[in-house]
Amino acid sequence: MNEFFKVIRSYLHEYLPNQKCCSENTVRAYKQVLNLFVGYLRKVKNFSVKKISFDTVTKETLLEFLNWLEKDRGCGASTRNHRLMVLRSFFNYAGTLDCSNIFIGVVASSVPIKKTKETVVSYLSENALEALLRQPNVERQKELRDLFFMVLMYDTAARCNELLAMKIRDLRIGAEHPIAYLHGKGNKTRIVPLFSRTVQHCERYLREFHPGEPLSSEKPLFYTKIHDVQQPISHDTVRYFFRKYEEKAQSFSNEIPENITPHMLRHTRAMHLYQHGMPMMLLSEFLGHANVETTRVYAYADTEMKRAAIEKADILRNGTPPPAPVWVDDEDMILRLSGLI
Repeated sequence: MNEFFKVIRSYLHEYLPNQKCCSENTVRAYKQVLNLFVGYLRKVKNFSVKKISFDTVTKETLLEFLNWLEKDRGCGASTRNHRLMVLRSFFNYAGTLDCSNIFIGVVASSVPIKKTKETVVSYLSENALEALLRQPNVERQKELRDLFFMVLMYDTAARCNELLAMKIRDLRIGAEHPIAYLHGKGNKTRIVPLFSRTVQHCERYLREFHPGEPLSSEKPLFYTKIHDVQQPISHDTVRYFFRKYEEKAQSFSNEIPENITPHMLRHTRAMHLYQHGMPMMLLSEFLGHANVETTRVYAYADTEMKRAAIEKADILRNGTPPPAPVWVDDEDMILRLSGLI
């Protein structure tokens, strides 16, 4: 095994899991990218495994690989950028092990990130959310479960995976200030508060689905029964009942959009909190974002707040044009403000 593949092994088995503390899913994703790159060098560039080395990789090689991803494999710009970031990370790591490999890290960093289309956040208005949550019939056991799932998802702004992974012990509804523990991306756990109304839904759900079960139980919070055997509910089940209640709600409200997804409730909660004045940094923490820049998409999406701000500015001006700046036609003041005199 030559130096190139020794570094790959060290990167996947030592650096990512032990030094960066990446989750298994992250390590698996990075491994797939490196496999894809090595496969490209072998099958498209016709390099044998023995000939693949750090000297093999040039800027042209990286650009050709990224073009191949887009043209031959149909990858979008965001996927292309993710593959590039993985390669940058790997080659920079190689440079820390051997200074002779620093140059390839510099080369990888010089390959530009491709601009992607701005993400449009879809969310429900407060009226649409209320209409959606009115659809489950809580006298039916499954629909009681469905309602609690949606209420808990909205209240906590949880990802679907986070709710499906919840255990009974992740709820602290008997505390003075009820909370829930969510286990998210990168094995990160965050604590979110629960509203009293959500606690009421929770208590009813536990009485119906987990009678007599201690609150410290390791059993999955959400389940379905197949041949009288409890099974964790799947993403398909969640998507199915979201679609069912969407169709029912559309007959009661014209604000219900098409294709309501579980993740849309997370966006909805984030938008409602932002609209009601939650600071961006606190919202980022609440959502479990690693970078506050990820959270700024909600600020860009809120056209209603922009409209209200514009209208407020028009009212303050009382329809009159803004006054001219004091430095207009005052050359000495312009020079002083610029620091020249």
